[in-house]
Amino acid sequence: MDRLLRAKYAVSVVLTMAAFSAGAQADELQARANALFKPIPAQPPALPGNQATAARVALGKALYFDRRLSKSQQISCNSCHDVGTGGADQQRTSIGHNWQRGPRNSPTTFNAAYNFVQFWDGRAKDLAEQAGGPMQNPLEMANTPDAVVATLKSIPDYLPRFKAAFPGTADPITLDNATSAIAVFEATLVTPNAPFDKYLRGDANALTHEQKEGLRTFMDKGCIACHRGVNIGGEMYAKFGLIKAPGSDIRPAADKGRFAISKSSGDEFVYKVPTLRNITLTAPYFHSGQVRDLGEAVKIMGEAQLGQKLSDTDVNNIVLFLGSLTGAQPKVDYPVLPPSGPDTPAPPYP
Repeated sequence: MDRLLRAKYAVSVVLTMAAFSAGAQADELQARANALFKPIPAQPPALPGNQATAARVALGKALYFDRRLSKSQQISCNSCHDVGTGGADQQRTSIGHNWQRGPRNSPTTFNAAYNFVQFWDGRAKDLAEQAGGPMQNPLEMANTPDAVVATLKSIPDYLPRFKAAFPGTADPITLDNATSAIAVFEATLVTPNAPFDKYLRGDANALTHEQKEGLRTFMDKGCIACHRGVNIGGEMYAKFGLIKAPGSDIRPAADKGRFAISKSSGDEFVYKVPTLRNITLTAPYFHSGQVRDLGEAVKIMGEAQLGQKLSDTDVNNIVLFLGSLTGAQPKVDYPVLPPSGPDTPAPPYP
């Protein structure tokens, strides 16, 4: 009898130690994660010098969806950054004016307010500057600042909306005010409460065992060198092909990234590190948009950035972890836009 009791006691001690060890490992993983990542706040971030009043956000929302800001009157911000498909358009590269294709994949607008710069090459310092770029790009909306302003002024109901959004301004309908309004609307496109956010806030059961293993692999392999912080990316530039250059189909030789802006040889093939939030919703991947399978993208990054050939198990677990980064999607009702006035330009096509 004593022998049986001693055996049961020994088993109990072993199980208790195993449970303690597993709990300690879980606490250690959670502590490591909290040192590197931050959950998306429930409230949208404030933009410096751009107050997010209700009137300004509502105006920005209307402008985001208004195709009349483009020369053809067929393309809006939402055309390439669709709020129904993760803030992107699921295209390799977006279709713009006269069916031209842009040179790079459209980044998501979701959580873009947390990026330290905008566009793949960082040529816009903030969301307002970014919003004005496509309007004037001949491959995208192909308009001019004067034409955009003239169109907005020709739509009677936009004047009271701009006055409410920018009170005390003698001439409120300007391109700067339009892009500022779009920016504060875009800042509302945040995706909080992803399973990973809940895990960071202390819910150890928010991730599956496989997702936790993926998180551990993500950290241990070195992905966190670039993908960290609240947006799990978007905080720095990095060379694509740091260790091994990807194939020219994935990293086209003609697109040298930030080099086109800085003219510094050290910036060849350097790009803004993209956010990984909602990554399962925003295929295809990379600035070239050439890879649609997330597992394949993880393998490419392992070799190109880390110099490692990741095992199938590691890849699968990382992909499962990345799935935990999908947050609550913004609920955006399509706005009722103000009707055109008698002087509003007609679309240029018969």
